[in-house]
Amino acid sequence: MPQFYTAPRPLAAERSNGLQGIISPPGDRLLSHLALVLGAVARGETTIEGLQESADVFATGRALQAYGARILKHGDIWRVAGLGVGGLLEPREPLQFSSSTTALQLSMGLAGPLDFVTSCTGDPPLLARSQAALLAALAHFGVGVLEPPRDRLPFSLRGARLPTPAHYRFAAPSAAIKAAMLFGALAVPGVTTLVEPLPAHAQAEDMFRSFGARLATGPNAEGEPQIEIEGLAELRARHVAIPGDLSLAANVIVAALVVPDSEVLLESVLVSPSRLALIEILRDMGGQIDIVRPGRLPGGEPMADIRVMHSPLRGIAVPPERLARLADEFPLLAVAAACAEGETSIEGLAALLDRDSDQVAGVIAGLAANGVTAQRHDDRLAIAGTGKVRGRGRVLTHADAALAMAFLVLGMAADEQVTVDDQSAIAHIYPRFIDDFEALGARFLRFT
Repeated sequence: MPQFYTAPRPLAAERSNGLQGIISPPGDRLLSHLALVLGAVARGETTIEGLQESADVFATGRALQAYGARILKHGDIWRVAGLGVGGLLEPREPLQFSSSTTALQLSMGLAGPLDFVTSCTGDPPLLARSQAALLAALAHFGVGVLEPPRDRLPFSLRGARLPTPAHYRFAAPSAAIKAAMLFGALAVPGVTTLVEPLPAHAQAEDMFRSFGARLATGPNAEGEPQIEIEGLAELRARHVAIPGDLSLAANVIVAALVVPDSEVLLESVLVSPSRLALIEILRDMGGQIDIVRPGRLPGGEPMADIRVMHSPLRGIAVPPERLARLADEFPLLAVAAACAEGETSIEGLAALLDRDSDQVAGVIAGLAANGVTAQRHDDRLAIAGTGKVRGRGRVLTHADAALAMAFLVLGMAADEQVTVDDQSAIAHIYPRFIDDFEALGARFLRFT
């Protein structure tokens, strides 16, 4: 599969006169990863339409090819010739994951129960705490690490010689780590039990079931969300249609809300109830966001079109349970709050600080650089919106694509341009970001 590299370079967004048009966001990132991996361990040929064609997803494809899977594209359809559960081959060379955390985590889950060594490498700042968390979880299958330290690459994973089913309780929500553990459980005889700290996105469980995995979900005796998955089930190849990624579409949604004279229709977006936290918050802030033409794709994934119109936003209090349900949209929530009238209080920052990069510090610094007051009080962030943003700031993104995209959205609504120090991370997950926004009327200033 193709590899991408974009040299670090700044990019500025200028004030827009209004965003207008229709857009189809890239395919959902998590479902794209899952479809490729499940296709690789199923029997037969899986076909995928709507795959997110980003460097992040292609890193998973390259790892699967190193394990022996055959992945080809014909027209708009990707075809994956599966090897069956437990049919992966030992890679001949170290796997290069660049900056794709999800690809690395899923590969660790896949290879964990298999009796061979997988060497992994990547570009900093790939992983850190999340790598240690997943290695601790995989240890329940009997997986070991040959080359410490456990919190950075490179390292070699020693697969379990006699894997045993696990009973594991997640310390914090993570869709990628959950999916990695589910992939590991597929190759382990017996029933593996996973307990989640709170109800989380169910896309992985639904996708696994659609391929024939024997999987049950429901509360345990203590009322906690629990997943039980039976190992060594034979998975069946299928056709997968992937709807648009709501986390990426959220950039357009927030931009249309905060840029005057905007009206945008986003087509065929994944609208699972567990993924709608940001839309619910934005509606409470006064955003006009309508979900139209709801339906379901062949695999059961709910999809719909989303119509967004410019709306005067007001500051609100965001409780911790809502913040915990956000995926990568926290910087966008902060941008919406900066453009709102009145203070927005966001509680529950501890959940964000468990991630590898401190987005909270990056958001506060980026807002301050553009004339917006944001103050952290322990587990709460207060953003003082005035309905107007000065701009003229330069934002350090620390290779965080979500941070970079959010502040470019801020520049579309600010009085003066907003510059991000490096746009490279955006291309890693949303290669069409600039093209899609320019088609709607946004204006960017490129630096040479």
